Amino acid sequence: MLDNLKKILNEDQDPKAIEKITSKLDNLLMSNEEIGYIAVQKKPAVTILPDSIVVTNKRIILCKPKNLGLSMEFVDYDWDDIAASFVKEGILGAEFTFSTKSDLTHTVDYLPKNQARKLYTFAKEQLDLLKNPVVNSQIIDEPKVVETPLEIIEEAEVVEEFQPEEVTNFAEIISVSGYRDEKQFPDEKVEIEKGLADLSQDELFEKLQNYKKLLDNGLILQGEYDKLKAEIIKYM
Repeated sequence: MLDNLKKILNEDQDPKAIEKITSKLDNLLMSNEEIGYIAVQKKPAVTILPDSIVVTNKRIILCKPKNLGLSMEFVDYDWDDIAASFVKEGILGAEFTFSTKSDLTHTVDYLPKNQARKLYTFAKEQLDLLKNPVVNSQIIDEPKVVETPLEIIEEAEVVEEFQPEEVTNFAEIISVSGYRDEKQFPDEKVEIEKGLADLSQDELFEKLQNYKKLLDNGLILQGEYDKLKAEIIKYM
């Protein structure tokens, strides 16, 4: 099981704890359900029975040990029921909180900061997918066959011969707050990084959401979004 979850493990996690959780989740996962990330509590003192939180492509699962670790309680919430998610960082770790549409709020505290950030990023991506589903209508919906005069068809072909560079250039001239291509503006890279470092976590999250909306609306390219996302995550 661990071989399939190497991407989840990092220096702040105990492989044995992850193995124990995944072994108990094995019979709970639905078809086509994949684990995205697992975060485990790490309290200042010795954590004997830590709580865990698992995010998959279908739901959030809270894992709480019971009966001195002999059993485990699972409480899950579908992404459709999640209203929002938050991360609050402190000196001794971070708290990951999510609220449901029925006004329930759940918090898992004493999480390593990098684990809490990855939970938040995964949760935001899943919620964004629900709010802005990928439109595949151009692929699924076949064009209707309509008898069109030959002259009109020829005009349509002329319109479709625009070079794709124009669309790329349009995306490049869109004003994206806090971002400049470092190849085009190498002298401004340091200033941009200083600006991001001065922002709070909420402001960084807001910027990341804005960039995602620009990508979904086709105003920036995937490569540009990946660069923007990478820059912001460094300061989260």
